[in-house]
Amino acid sequence: LTENVAGDFPVWLAPVQMKLLPVHEDFREYCNEVKKKAQEHGIRVQVDSSMDRLGKQIRNAEMEKVPVVAVVGQKEVDSGELAIRTRKAGDLGSHSVENVLASMDNAVKSGAEIEL
Repeated sequence: LTENVAGDFPVWLAPVQMKLLPVHEDFREYCNEVKKKAQEHGIRVQVDSSMDRLGKQIRNAEMEKVPVVAVVGQKEVDSGELAIRTRKAGDLGSHSVENVLASMDNAVKSGAEIEL
């Protein structure tokens, strides 16, 4: 299976289903709160702990073939949202945490791609 998909697993099968990328150290606490909520939904999630530039964090997540990447900055913290990028559809814009988690939960259970 790994050879057939070249490590680009669908959301339901990926070892890490979502990666949270804080644009600054100040937003790591919010990322950890989102991580806890995601884990309660059974979603496998990581918070990028590197101090790399955002562009490099995004590139690293793409190289790791993480299906869903959420960028977290001041705007997202203030609004309770996540700026979502997926491997298949690219940039999907900002969506509420609850909406993202519900969509991911649905994608994992149905074996489909995430739809926002």
